[in-house]
Amino acid sequence: MNHPSDIEIAQASSMQPISEIARALKIDERYVEQYGRYKAKIDYNLLRELSDKPDGKLILVTAISPTPAGEGKTTTTVGLADGLRKIGKRAVVALREPSLGPVFGIKGGAAGGGYAQVVPMEDINLHFTGDFHAIGAANNLLAAMLDNHIYQGNALGIDPRRITWKRCVDMNDRQLRSVVDGLGGRVNGVPREDGYDITVASEVMAVLCLASDINDLKARLGRIIVGYTYDEKPVTAGNLKAAGAMAALLKDALKPNLVQTLEYTPAFVHGGPFANIAHGCNSLTATHLALKLGDYAVTEAGFGADLGAEKFIDIKCRMSGLKPSAVVVVATVRALKHHGGSPKDQLTTENLDTLEKGLPNLLQHVENIQNVFGLPCVVAINAFPTDTPAELALVEERCRALNVPVALSEVWAKGGEGGKALAEAVCRLAESESHFAQSYALDLTIEQKIEAIVKRVYRGEGVTFSPEAKKQAQKLTELGFGNLPVCMAKTQYSFSDNAALLGAPRGFTLNVRQLKVSAGAGFIVALTGDIMTMPGLPKVPAAERIDVDETGKISGLF
Repeated sequence: MNHPSDIEIAQASSMQPISEIARALKIDERYVEQYGRYKAKIDYNLLRELSDKPDGKLILVTAISPTPAGEGKTTTTVGLADGLRKIGKRAVVALREPSLGPVFGIKGGAAGGGYAQVVPMEDINLHFTGDFHAIGAANNLLAAMLDNHIYQGNALGIDPRRITWKRCVDMNDRQLRSVVDGLGGRVNGVPREDGYDITVASEVMAVLCLASDINDLKARLGRIIVGYTYDEKPVTAGNLKAAGAMAALLKDALKPNLVQTLEYTPAFVHGGPFANIAHGCNSLTATHLALKLGDYAVTEAGFGADLGAEKFIDIKCRMSGLKPSAVVVVATVRALKHHGGSPKDQLTTENLDTLEKGLPNLLQHVENIQNVFGLPCVVAINAFPTDTPAELALVEERCRALNVPVALSEVWAKGGEGGKALAEAVCRLAESESHFAQSYALDLTIEQKIEAIVKRVYRGEGVTFSPEAKKQAQKLTELGFGNLPVCMAKTQYSFSDNAALLGAPRGFTLNVRQLKVSAGAGFIVALTGDIMTMPGLPKVPAAERIDVDETGKISGLF
């Protein structure tokens, strides 16, 4: 018997009107802006009214290094929140919005799975409330104003060869990585080499996710550096007088989106920077709202703990004063066997040998959470029917050797009921003492900060910087950006910058090819290996399976 797909489960569910979800959170209706019956934006000014209310406990969900076998981080996050409510706790979820790129590329959807989903899943996975379109429009307005400034006489003396700002589109489209535009004669602009990023890699996305209100948003947008003059001075969006118009496009996108899980747990789904090329966390505003409105705010950070969790702690927590009370590291037996060398077609067969070889990946992530970041940690084994008792016992044994509890998560099949054991473990951990720390100090040089991440979190031997990156580090330091945190752009599949090095590799050197400043977001981006800020579609895109019938019912999202 075939199990129903994620979209079939979601479409068969009954949702509460979003006004009821907001009312249950005691949100005054003047802060609720409904987008139809089941979605709403919540005015961030509500945070001022809640400023004296104590925060709940922040629970961060992260994972092992991802594999094609899947880990189920969002599913676990949603199921944990539902599980917390099952044991009598007031829980609120804070998640990122899915990008259309992966939805039509590989994932086919990113709103959880099985009986642990946020709904309406079709809306969330597609246009939702239009936030990403607004971000793309603001990004491209800045690009248009930049090129228009050059065309209209270039009063700022911008060097067309040193423009760093790209246009963007929320789609995996490798054809747009490198383009030449402005062709066709003088009236069509100034010809130059250009390129596109995917919208979730745009600095505007990072700015929106880190801005506290409209004034902070405008200030951050104004600081965005778009290129350099002929005498190597930075040119900002503020210099181009673009920040006000960009903020006008983003004024509604700045407000977090409220939806619900299949079990009516409130969920803020807002913002969506990728964790392999950006900082990988939902908006700061959504996180703060979840903390004010619940006893427990359950949030996730993208990809493995070496990327999303590291950036959550080293960037987001540093900028906001947030501190997780506990961390959940999600793993599956199948994914660990993949890290240990099991072929893809044998991941469902018991193999304690490859599981043993793959476990160091999980254990390194756990050790980093405990020893580098000083936080209490629980391992959530996302259960599959093919997991054997011997395999589960081996994972538990290795984790307990590090004094880390292990909970079996059955939320995909059972929803909140299958998350109760994990919820109870999280509640116990959240009361324990911690010694929270970041992985580097801000007063280190740019190179030293990157080296600290590589040696302490990735466990590499060291870092090599290309001649270009060395020059950029010197220039960025001279410009006053040396004290910013670092956002590593690195493959998600390995602790190293080589996607083929699975498990917990040692002895490798990380290669930094380029450094750039995201002055509006407030961090330095280090591009490593062959990481791309515009992905491509796979040989068989998920889009080929997505369809809609004459009634408007969507199929193929999974």
